[in-house]
Amino acid sequence: MSGFDITAILSNPDYVAMLIEGIKMTFVIAIGSWVLAMTLAVLLLALRFSPGRFGNAFVSAYVSYHRNVPTLVQLMLWYFGIFTLLPDWLTFWLSNHNAEAIFAVVGLGLCQAAYFSEDLRSGLRSVSVGQMEAARALGHGYLSAMRYVLMPQGVRNALPPLINHSVSLFKNSSLGIVIGASELTHAVKEVENLSFRTFEIYVIGTVLYLAFTLLIMAAGAVVTMRTDVSRRARA
Repeated sequence: MSGFDITAILSNPDYVAMLIEGIKMTFVIAIGSWVLAMTLAVLLLALRFSPGRFGNAFVSAYVSYHRNVPTLVQLMLWYFGIFTLLPDWLTFWLSNHNAEAIFAVVGLGLCQAAYFSEDLRSGLRSVSVGQMEAARALGHGYLSAMRYVLMPQGVRNALPPLINHSVSLFKNSSLGIVIGASELTHAVKEVENLSFRTFEIYVIGTVLYLAFTLLIMAAGAVVTMRTDVSRRARA
């Protein structure tokens, strides 16, 4: 099929509907895995700073595994490996509740938690030791000082890498295609198979991913500006 005609895709309601459904699933996977990753990152951070060597050793091993094994391999291990080892009743339930998307969320969330925990750890370590001493002098316990004094500062310091890794997480949602998750890349591939307009549909997919990642970066920039204490002090 000759000639570049992007309207051949955009004017077809079936193709547009497929892309919209793919976008919805992409955000479901991205948001679900982000929430899982951030929740686990906070738990990993707490375990890292807990007394004793076991917690620190466990988190170090967890981070090392997820940072050195490709995310694609981890997703395939979860879906084609661990999924098959689950009890029959659970396998049946997952199969009837979009198992591909669920395992994409689990795989991406577990992997990204390693990066988020290291971002939070770096942000927390950049807070002056005197902040804890001052908080304890004002009557705060350890947990209270961490919650109200150190963590807000640590998260603020960690915002730039957290935003960068959030963008990476959104882009990595496209890896869900390898386990059959019906996200945007999967929808693009399906439209290509039906329309035979490879260049046009991949241009649309590229523009969509670019637009969404730029929006995430813009939102991150707004949050960073609003939490910049030095900027507000100058104002």
